[in-house]
Amino acid sequence: MSLETTINRIKDRYELLKKQMLEKIEDSESFIKLSKEFANLEDFVGVIGKYRQAQRELSELGKAIDDSSTEADFRELAAAEIEKLKMLISQLEKEIKVLLIPRDISDEKNAIIEIRAGTGGDEAGLFAADLFRMYQKYAEFHGWRFEIMYCQESGIGSLKEAAASISGKGVFSYLKFESGVHRVQRVPVTESSGRIHTSTATVAVLPEAEEVDIRIDETELKIDVMRASGAGGQHVNKTESAVRITHIPTGIVVVQQDERSQHMNRLKAMKILRSRLYELERQKLHAERADNRRLQIGSGDRSERVRTYNYPQGRVSDHRICLTLYKLPQIMQGEGLDEIIRALIEFDQEEQIANFHEED
Repeated sequence: MSLETTINRIKDRYELLKKQMLEKIEDSESFIKLSKEFANLEDFVGVIGKYRQAQRELSELGKAIDDSSTEADFRELAAAEIEKLKMLISQLEKEIKVLLIPRDISDEKNAIIEIRAGTGGDEAGLFAADLFRMYQKYAEFHGWRFEIMYCQESGIGSLKEAAASISGKGVFSYLKFESGVHRVQRVPVTESSGRIHTSTATVAVLPEAEEVDIRIDETELKIDVMRASGAGGQHVNKTESAVRITHIPTGIVVVQQDERSQHMNRLKAMKILRSRLYELERQKLHAERADNRRLQIGSGDRSERVRTYNYPQGRVSDHRICLTLYKLPQIMQGEGLDEIIRALIEFDQEEQIANFHEED
């Protein structure tokens, strides 16, 4: 289907919805459904309007240049304007194609981010802590809420594993490409010879699922309570406040012990379990839809090496899109991370647009 045909169909659908919404609709559920579709199409129609206007202006200037009576000075101005319009039309055409990409229904959800120390001993734990702070600062940069769900420290300021719930507009759409293995190259503070070490940490980003998104059969759960271990105050090892939930069909295990009450730990554990199960289903669907994709940057595979942070050279390299930035301090402070994430989003959009073109 050509872009022009698609544009005409969108405009026709928009006009039909506008007409239907002016009519009396007694069924509130139908009205809400129509309203949502109408609101979604407004973005399309706004860009289409600019696209059509630019096309008309380009056509008129072309006719003026072709007219033998047009003065030379005007021809020169018109030629410069034509080049600007061609660039604008190309940009608007891309915007329309991006809007045509099927939306990931999870994009507007909040996210749960889980970070675990990988290979590299204490240095891996320190790097995991650095990544956790980086995402916390990135959340602050966007004005999102960052709530720590659990945090298992392993001494000297390092983390064995940690998780946080990040809430805000479109959080998952920004963070979904962060999943995978992150690698650091630097001289550890404990290294006396100045030798550079390589360590890793894994990041998993899950869309935060609600009960309406995925229902869990309680009979498929094994729930154990135990005494909390590690740092946590006087209540540790005195009350059975820690909760371990095992989802029997998938084997997914969630342990939560940061809260003082068993009830709160169970609520948090169920929240994480629900999100992990939702992400499992989302990835299955994503894989089915992406069979023909040339490259997947959002596979979410924890074993996939996605990025290297090289401290001696002050650079960060994202291996999926061959992007290297010599802005390591700014990236670790959160704000600089936005440049990488936006490049990943744009790359994914271009891949999907190219895939649609191939299918046409």
